[in-house]
Amino acid sequence: MLQSTLLKYCSGVLYLCLLSSCKSSSGSGAQTIKTTGASVNKTTYINPVFEPILADPTVVHDLQNKLFYAYGTADNWGDGKGQRLVSILQSKDLVHWTWIGTAFSAKPNWKSEGGIWAPDVVLLNGKYVMYYAYSTWGDPNPGIGVAVADKPEGPFIDRGKLFDSKSIDVPNSIDPYFFREKNHNYLFWGSFSDAATQGTYGVSLDNDGMQVPDLNKKFKVAAGDFEAVVIHKRKGYYYFIGSKGSCCEGEKSSYHVLVGRSKKLMGPYLDREGRDLAQRGNGTLLLKGNDKFVGTGHTSRIITDDQGNDWLLYHAMDPKRPRVSTGGNRRMLLLDQVIWKEDWPMIEGETSSVIAKKAPIFK
Repeated sequence: MLQSTLLKYCSGVLYLCLLSSCKSSSGSGAQTIKTTGASVNKTTYINPVFEPILADPTVVHDLQNKLFYAYGTADNWGDGKGQRLVSILQSKDLVHWTWIGTAFSAKPNWKSEGGIWAPDVVLLNGKYVMYYAYSTWGDPNPGIGVAVADKPEGPFIDRGKLFDSKSIDVPNSIDPYFFREKNHNYLFWGSFSDAATQGTYGVSLDNDGMQVPDLNKKFKVAAGDFEAVVIHKRKGYYYFIGSKGSCCEGEKSSYHVLVGRSKKLMGPYLDREGRDLAQRGNGTLLLKGNDKFVGTGHTSRIITDDQGNDWLLYHAMDPKRPRVSTGGNRRMLLLDQVIWKEDWPMIEGETSSVIAKKAPIFK
């Protein structure tokens, strides 16, 4: 959060510049852990790009030091070190990742129990702002909080709760996603539910991104069979990218990614068949699992490399090794290129790559 850094996020091209140190000052002591066997050589890579775990990834890019930072749901890797409270990874190229620490040294205290899930980190007004979900499985009242840091490495200082399901009247209020347009800040969020108020919603944030001025002014963009929303703007369209299916049932996980688009940020978002994502059962397939990877979903923002190619990071599991020793899901970090055809995003074969592929180019 210092000064700016060129970062492409949320829509087309929001550039932010930043001055920062590469040394870790994260919430926990930084033990360096490098990815194993992610790349074949400097021009190709093979999935996964990081293991054992980085679930629900979000990525920011500091072009001053030319490093990417990825953050993921708090998880126990089964290595005897306990739960990592939002792991932070660092990379030069989206392929080779190093674990540098955690965002928090202790859980935020505004909720009595739960995990820190699905962070979304952006650079806003010279500060790194993290939106995160605070929830247990089946939680009747999960919520979304916000934390702030001066550097991408942290430490992140909690600023408390933005809202919970009861206060904003949206069941399963998790999976936050920040979007900025025309100097206006929005937060999107939502997850699975059959309740009448189910769905993925958006709401306006204040100029600092720290408060919701009016909880009653939310707007719905997708039904309650979606979660893990990403909004991307390109050539006059807003694209809704979201996940359906089961994220966390080991080798039985059915997570997959679908897309719709709209001419307006607030929707309606329609799939290629013209069906509204606000109605259950709709969406155009972008990514599904295969024999090598299952539970493919919860994508990052779309990241554009120096040759103009677009990329998505997301998590998935090896069905032959889906869990760590503690029984937790071994959700590894994967990378694939997004190809645009007739102004619709596509991933080759609509599935995760399993062979060596051309790597992103960053100078």
